[in-house]
Amino acid sequence: MPASNARQCFVTKRAQISTLSMCAAAIAAVVMTACTATTTRTTSAVATAPATSSAGGSGGLALTGAGSTFDAPFFQAAFLKYQQLHPGVTVSYSAVGSSAGIAAFSAQQTDFGASDVPMNASEQAAAHGGPSVQVPVDLGAEGIVYNLNLNGARLHLTGPLLARIYLGQITKWNDPAITALNPGASLPPAPITVVHRSDGSGTTYIFSNYLSSVSPAWAAKVGTGKTLHWPTGAGAEGNPGVATTVYRTPWSIGYLEQSYAHGLLLPSAAIRNQAGQYVTPTAQTIAADAAQKPHITPTDFSIVNEPGSSSYPITGYSWALVYAHQPSQARGQALVALLDWLTHAGQADTAANGYVPLPAQIQQLAHTMLQQITGPTGTRLLG
Repeated sequence: MPASNARQCFVTKRAQISTLSMCAAAIAAVVMTACTATTTRTTSAVATAPATSSAGGSGGLALTGAGSTFDAPFFQAAFLKYQQLHPGVTVSYSAVGSSAGIAAFSAQQTDFGASDVPMNASEQAAAHGGPSVQVPVDLGAEGIVYNLNLNGARLHLTGPLLARIYLGQITKWNDPAITALNPGASLPPAPITVVHRSDGSGTTYIFSNYLSSVSPAWAAKVGTGKTLHWPTGAGAEGNPGVATTVYRTPWSIGYLEQSYAHGLLLPSAAIRNQAGQYVTPTAQTIAADAAQKPHITPTDFSIVNEPGSSSYPITGYSWALVYAHQPSQARGQALVALLDWLTHAGQADTAANGYVPLPAQIQQLAHTMLQQITGPTGTRLLG
């Protein structure tokens, strides 16, 4: 693809994602004041979103969410379709990152949150709205993208080698450890610019979880988390920020949700899996990885580095966060109906946006979790 066309695709993609991130500044303000927020629902956190009150359109409902940028491309397409099917409901989503989304949800500034890693026990205890239900909503993978001209060849990497790059132990593209995996490729003696997330991120959790599973050195020195003490590299906010930085920075490397690489001159590296095969993130390899662990829970959710010759090892689910006891019958019913559609019929929109439909057993898990949500009188909102 000519560079001019790639840049146009990039601008288009950024414009699409920006429609989901238009409330980021307001949500950030909510996060800063979350510790002192009351439990009264407020829409000030999403004042610049299309819907700004509990009433949407003409007598309808406006639902608000915030969190993972991993989810944003899928949510954009799915929520638009849902609004077309249900004109009485509008849905506004702010792609501000998993940590900021959890903070806004916990302060009851949104109807739902979204995170690529479920809330842990301490995060759940800090939520102002009481017990929460965590629902798997999509399945995707993280590509390792790079700004490097290999004249048509694809970069090959292993997990331990990738960990050494992010630990700052391998600093040049023509390091013998890289050239050994890429015979015949013209690797320059240029310094590697490492790009990572600067915000609290579920995407970072999945990436660091993978590195911890394949590199004892990474596990000991850095570990797994949404926010890390990075040994090296430049930080960028959100998946769009990482994509932008890698695109603009020669000799750089970064990790991001795979759909953000679509249309860019940013190829994804082939990563060696447990079986010793080099695989790229595709619908088939993502599904193959997830199939190796058919049963997950909010406390046992990691599917990185699963066995299987076709499995892509940096794969994960993302989760919607919902309060188990909804104070409003109407809002609660609308929210549960939205998420039940999203995790079943709405999965038809995943493939066009770089994701994989939830496996049947995970769709059933989502339904089971949603059945736990009750209205103000204690009755279940989903049959």
